[in-house]
Amino acid sequence: MTQTTFTALGLSEPLLRALDAKKFEIPTPIQADTIPALLANKDLLGVAQTGSGKTAAFTLPILQHLAAQQIRPAPFVARALILAPTRELALQIDETVRALSINLRLRTVVIIGGASRFKQVEAMRRGADIVIGTPGRVCDLMQTRELVLGAVSQFVLDEADRMLDLGFIKDIRRIVAALPPHRQSCLFSATMPAEVASLANSLLRDPIRVEIARKEETAPKIEQFVHHLAQSGKQSLLLSMLQEEALSRVIVFTRTKHGANKVASVLENAGIQVNAIHGNKSQPQREKALRDFRSGRARVLVATDIAARGIDVTGISHVINFDLPVEAESYVHRIGRTARAGAAGIAISFCDPSERPVLRQIERQMNYTIEVVGDAPPPMTHQPKRPGAPGQAQRRRYNDRGGNRGMRSAA
Repeated sequence: MTQTTFTALGLSEPLLRALDAKKFEIPTPIQADTIPALLANKDLLGVAQTGSGKTAAFTLPILQHLAAQQIRPAPFVARALILAPTRELALQIDETVRALSINLRLRTVVIIGGASRFKQVEAMRRGADIVIGTPGRVCDLMQTRELVLGAVSQFVLDEADRMLDLGFIKDIRRIVAALPPHRQSCLFSATMPAEVASLANSLLRDPIRVEIARKEETAPKIEQFVHHLAQSGKQSLLLSMLQEEALSRVIVFTRTKHGANKVASVLENAGIQVNAIHGNKSQPQREKALRDFRSGRARVLVATDIAARGIDVTGISHVINFDLPVEAESYVHRIGRTARAGAAGIAISFCDPSERPVLRQIERQMNYTIEVVGDAPPPMTHQPKRPGAPGQAQRRRYNDRGGNRGMRSAA
């Protein structure tokens, strides 16, 4: 089967030279499917994971459209807008845009929180061909007319599911309301829960849907276990587990922000070094929590699904699902935070009776049965017994398999 080339996708010569300089020879599947649609001025809904090449997939057509128009932006005016959920992702996108536009005379401005507002306003005085920003700071500059979106012809909403996790929906709707009705829009998301689908319906016009089959399956070096227990027994089981030194660097996932704060408070009161990260935390607070976790000052990070993607911390020995995720797709993202860079890891889930349907959905999606630790789940018609602390043999099992040694791959 002949592979598609970037030349065959209809990209201009300056962009092909930039791709060649970056040693990009063969488009990824999402690039091969997305670039022709965007070059044809279609709206697009892309379902793809981080690392699939989606940034270049939407950047290349934007650059080609803007270069062909040969319009100089007026002061404070943006011609294209790319929204990202975090400053880290915005900066990564900016790096890609600058590399691919090296042979074009286009101006890019990054507008993100946690950086100098004054410098961003000064940069916008000359106008911008492309603004890459986070919703909060974009709304801030819109309000003072230091960012004008009335001339935007291309709009990208990246990682929409994370946007909603972070609570940006009101900012997004405010931004979209300021855009001209006649524009090209595309939305990318790793998952497609109902809230993202609703946002896409309101944002896109007759979009082409590009969905790249998930390559990521459960990493073979991640051992998975599930405890069946009542909701009331989860805290005591978590505290008992964290007495083991083998649980050296742990992410604990909860379903809600309130739940994350509550679990973090319980652990802190027990003398465990812990931080929480979720949508109500400010950017500086999130960055500090990650710094403490990376450095080892915090042994445990309690998080909502905001942290399921984008955290690249080596040496995470265990992921504990204190609550199972609402969407089965999020499970793989969560447990993928361990077993990074060739290491092994353990994923442990707590499942109360109300969560069993999600557990079954997770197992069907992975085509994998998660090993039950402790008692098998009682019939749904009976109230499950509240478990005590793990037995000695069970604790030894976690200890033997902790860290990077003595761990066998899951079947």
